[in-house]
Amino acid sequence: MSSAVDGRLDRRELRRELRRRRRALTPDQRRHASRELCRRLRCLPELQRARRVALYLPNDGEIDPRPLIDWFTARRAHVYLPVLRPLVENRLWFVRYRAGTRMTRNRFGIAEPDTRFGAHRANRLPAWALDTVLLPLVGFDDDGQRIGMGGGFYDRTFAFARRQRPRPRLIGLAHDCQRVDSLPIEGWDVPLDAIVSDRRIVRPGR
Repeated sequence: MSSAVDGRLDRRELRRELRRRRRALTPDQRRHASRELCRRLRCLPELQRARRVALYLPNDGEIDPRPLIDWFTARRAHVYLPVLRPLVENRLWFVRYRAGTRMTRNRFGIAEPDTRFGAHRANRLPAWALDTVLLPLVGFDDDGQRIGMGGGFYDRTFAFARRQRPRPRLIGLAHDCQRVDSLPIEGWDVPLDAIVSDRRIVRPGR
């Protein structure tokens, strides 16, 4: 996508175009992209050191990080999934995920651990206590700017990361076809530590 085209599209139109791109990928292309993504992620020191990691289950053509679950488990890391936090709009819980965890679908049709399971404090972590968070993106550029789905769930949940320590490492994931030449910075966007696609690793500010 050229810079000229980027400049003519508002964020809503850009989301629509980039979601169309990732949904247009064939099953074979998606599997290959997932393998290449996970190969790059396993080399990152943030993931090699992490013991409490959040990732997501893919939806709407998102690139798939699930092959990492067994790798994390073998390294004795705990895996957490985002859950729409009940009674608090646009916030996320992070709930422990294991084989056999009872799952349900949230109001967007995305699979997540059952709310009754997540309601027990022993089964979840506050966002600040995670080591690394792998989050889905709709688009990104080579400066490390990104655009999400527009709901603001991750931005609101991790707004504290601008000013508070400790904070988790935030790593955005996307298909490389979701890359654009330039994205505008919005005041509410929480900066990421890295963006990883099936073809590249972007470190903002480097």
